[in-house]
Amino acid sequence: MGVTNMWWRERADSPHSLQKHIQTSFSSEEVKLRQSLALRGEMAQQGVQLDRERFCCPICLDLLKDPVTTSCGHSYCMNCIKSFWDGEDEKKIHSCPQCRQTFTPRPVLMKNTMLADLVEELKKTGLQAAPADLCYAGPEDVACEVCTGRKLKALKSCLVCLVSYCEKHLQPHYDVAPLKKHKLVDPSKKLQENICSRHDEVMKIFCRTDQQTICILCSMDEHKGHDTVSAAAERTERQRELKVSRQNIQQRIQDREKDVKKLQREVEAINRSADKAVEESEKIFTQLIRLMKKRSSNVKQQVRSQQETEVSRVKELQKKLEQEITELKRKDAEMKKLSHTEDHTQFLHNYPSLSALSESTSSINIRPLRYFEDVTAAVSELRDKLQDVLRDKWTNVSLTVTEVDVLLPQPEPKTRAGFIQYSRELTLDPNTANTLLSLSQGNRKVTRTSRHQSYSSHPDRFTNWAQVLSRESLTGRCYWEVERKGGGVNIAVTHKNISRAGRTNECRFGSNNKSWMLQCFTNGYNFYYNRVRSPVSGPQSSRVGVYLDHSAGILSFYSVSETMTLLHRVQTTFTQPLYAGLWPFYDGSTAELCKLK
Repeated sequence: MGVTNMWWRERADSPHSLQKHIQTSFSSEEVKLRQSLALRGEMAQQGVQLDRERFCCPICLDLLKDPVTTSCGHSYCMNCIKSFWDGEDEKKIHSCPQCRQTFTPRPVLMKNTMLADLVEELKKTGLQAAPADLCYAGPEDVACEVCTGRKLKALKSCLVCLVSYCEKHLQPHYDVAPLKKHKLVDPSKKLQENICSRHDEVMKIFCRTDQQTICILCSMDEHKGHDTVSAAAERTERQRELKVSRQNIQQRIQDREKDVKKLQREVEAINRSADKAVEESEKIFTQLIRLMKKRSSNVKQQVRSQQETEVSRVKELQKKLEQEITELKRKDAEMKKLSHTEDHTQFLHNYPSLSALSESTSSINIRPLRYFEDVTAAVSELRDKLQDVLRDKWTNVSLTVTEVDVLLPQPEPKTRAGFIQYSRELTLDPNTANTLLSLSQGNRKVTRTSRHQSYSSHPDRFTNWAQVLSRESLTGRCYWEVERKGGGVNIAVTHKNISRAGRTNECRFGSNNKSWMLQCFTNGYNFYYNRVRSPVSGPQSSRVGVYLDHSAGILSFYSVSETMTLLHRVQTTFTQPLYAGLWPFYDGSTAELCKLK
């Protein structure tokens, strides 16, 4: 008790003095502890006392398994040193984890049979794993700062002493009256972050003016006159804010889960309506089997295609909401963990990065829809007017079926501002770029070069045609603009499964049934689809706008200057997501995907 009183009187209110005296006071106990450990390794036959630590691997801290010895004289488990050196392979210089002596090249190690036999003999004498009450600290653990030699795991950290203690050295905090008042928390490696780097004092004050923790001397110096409170008081206030934030997150999770259920019902309704439309259409076409067999198949294909497109769109949104729920739950878990942090400074340090909430996905509003009922109505009308339709109006009927769309009653925009509301931020996929193309501006700009680029081999790359695709897929209503310079540039929209290898038409934009292309020269335009060329007239402009309404099957190209002029429009059926494509035709020609927002 005399030693304890002297230690307490001499600490002079300094946490660092306290740490020094604690280490001094318990050094004799540590010596005794290590002496008792050494006795556990006594060999039965030779009577020689061995310290277990001499036969432990410094990496895994367990008895050596298949021991090997480096040329510097240190021994390790064979697997442990191999794993350690595997991590150094990139540096091509391998070192000893203990003395840091380096080896070049990597040594080939053989099992140390003598050491292995000795370890086996030790095991027979009962020298196994360390006792449960002597749990040594590993690389990821917080070590006791009072232990000498090989350190034990810390049981607690003291926010007053700013020292971490094992169970043995923590005991005075339970026995000595002044130490009982200290704040003990779970072991932490960040205790020094609680010390003011300028005054070497514990930071127990929070400056609201500068939003940071400070010490008492800071409050009387550079923070004099600022709005300051105790760290504990600020923690209490922030804890209340954290509680409100968690409540908001939990409410958003509930809202998103409700939206997911709405979307699931939407999918089911679309499927039911599509199934009913197909069934009734087939019944009607049975009455016209001789004349309408091919048309029946056509209607069925269109309905199924539209069904797939709409279900895909809804499920994509459903997936985004589920991802948002997952992210909200993860953030809630992090906030929960933060709310239980006992260290005020660490709480205030981590709070700003967790308190802000990301913008929520817009609420889902399911508007009443007729789905595919209009398909049935159109086919019924076809049956009633069969004679006229077969003679003169079959084309109109075919268009009627296409126009019975599920979720797209909105007309095409009339102004550039109207188009820009559907703008997409597109980038080019380097894995698809031909080696004669150079990408820049954050992969938004492509330039045709005369020298091959050093791209790695990739199955998505166009091997012969100087083409590149966007990284992002295109569904729904999309709009983007391309700024072109230096002569011919081809602007395309294509299926992802367009062929990539070879110089065949199956790889070339506009030369197959998987791609649509506008060819832009200095003196005119051409449109290509499935190897059919269509001359296009319109004003010359360095910027071309592309509008896609995937659900409606509309693809439009515009000349963009002070006004927008339609160059060419396609009305078809898209059966899968599309991708934007660029093909600079001449050396030096460039094409850039413009930023519109």
